[in-house]
Amino acid sequence: MSGDLERLGSARFHREVGIAASVADLIEPTLIGLGFRLVRVQITGGDGPSVQIMAERPDGSLAIGDCEAISRQLSPLLDVHEPIQGSYRLEVSSPGIDRPLVRASDFEDWAGYEAKVELKEPIGGRKRFRGLIEGLDDGEARIVCDLEAAGQQVLGFPVALIAEAKLVMTDALIRESLRSGKKSKQRRAGPRPASRPREMKD
Repeated sequence: MSGDLERLGSARFHREVGIAASVADLIEPTLIGLGFRLVRVQITGGDGPSVQIMAERPDGSLAIGDCEAISRQLSPLLDVHEPIQGSYRLEVSSPGIDRPLVRASDFEDWAGYEAKVELKEPIGGRKRFRGLIEGLDDGEARIVCDLEAAGQQVLGFPVALIAEAKLVMTDALIRESLRSGKKSKQRRAGPRPASRPREMKD
């Protein structure tokens, strides 16, 4: 239980900007109180935008019932504080198979799987890298990259320097997702990646 609480409260290196950042700051304490972790907030569209909230349990799962429970708690919170003016559509979903990596611990949890990493500043003239996650060491995400000139190398990226990171859809990742889904289904009644839109109006 203490491990779950620690994982719920662990900080994200990925930070939203603008209105999405305001939404994230507003809803994250409530999500943690409900037993979920915030993964990412995105706002898409202009008039009548969609507010996409990506969340998960500490084990990485999210059931349809979880989406409904989150939506019921967050809708009145957003209505009261009004970080978004006018009508919008609230969507709650799981991170999905090719999930974004937003916490340092994600590089430990998903070691052995491929990822794409984009840096805030270039290293060796490059900002984008792709390779096999080796893990986390002394605050650095370690990725085995195939560099044309130097061949395969293990590169360490300071987590604070990472702008975006996400898993790459591979056969191995799909197999792991199916295996984890079966385990979650045995623990609870059928959790799986899901979303439940909700129309919000003035």
